[in-house]
Amino acid sequence: MNMKKLLSLILIILFSSGFLPLKVLAECECSTNNEEHILSSETLANPDSKAQTSSIYETENYYILCKGNIIKVAFECKFLSECAKEGDCIYFYVPKDITTCNGTVIIPIGSKFTGYIRGIYNQKKFNKNARVYLSINKLILPDGTELDVKAKPFSKDFSLVENGWMTAGKLTASTVGLGIVGAGAGAGLAFIPHPQKIAVGAAAIGVPVGCFIGLVTGLVTPGLKYHAKQGEEIKIILCENACIPKCSVNEY
Repeated sequence: MNMKKLLSLILIILFSSGFLPLKVLAECECSTNNEEHILSSETLANPDSKAQTSSIYETENYYILCKGNIIKVAFECKFLSECAKEGDCIYFYVPKDITTCNGTVIIPIGSKFTGYIRGIYNQKKFNKNARVYLSINKLILPDGTELDVKAKPFSKDFSLVENGWMTAGKLTASTVGLGIVGAGAGAGLAFIPHPQKIAVGAAAIGVPVGCFIGLVTGLVTPGLKYHAKQGEEIKIILCENACIPKCSVNEY
């Protein structure tokens, strides 16, 4: 158990035992609103199984979406890694209400997350896919309220990258394609005398050789660029607590 988890456990024990004032717990959860008292706690509806937490706290004036929660957002526009550059702004929207397990709306549908590209690593040989690193730093609610947030894509190294199925598809296409060429070359030998003995053996050799060459070719060629369609969804993880004013969401 790491230090943060141990501290959280101690705080929960003290709170449940009555030794820790609610105000102190509020300070731990949202330093920007340290005069707020925790009224209740809930969990995110349909939380991601890999999320560090699914906790949401409620104070008199705020909903506190805790650090470590994972939510889904969608690209506002089509995105092509080869057309983007470091420093470019990037925009996402919330495709459906983000709610607690009891149905309380925390972030309304149509809210927007904005950020900027920190860096782009173009695809390289040996099937290394392009990677896009970005920081999400602002949440804009439907009523125009702008909140500072800190979030990033939820992936192995927190980058936008084509998934493994796309890469596997590229390798399969290359392997099958050259396998067919190999088979065709073997079948072509059927036009010479005594095809029964030669063509069958040549085709048998042509297929695996063609597939092997296709696999090697697929591995040594550049990987995939990162492309996303308008409306395509990704997961993001909160790096800090997000304190959302109730007055900006209760009307939705």
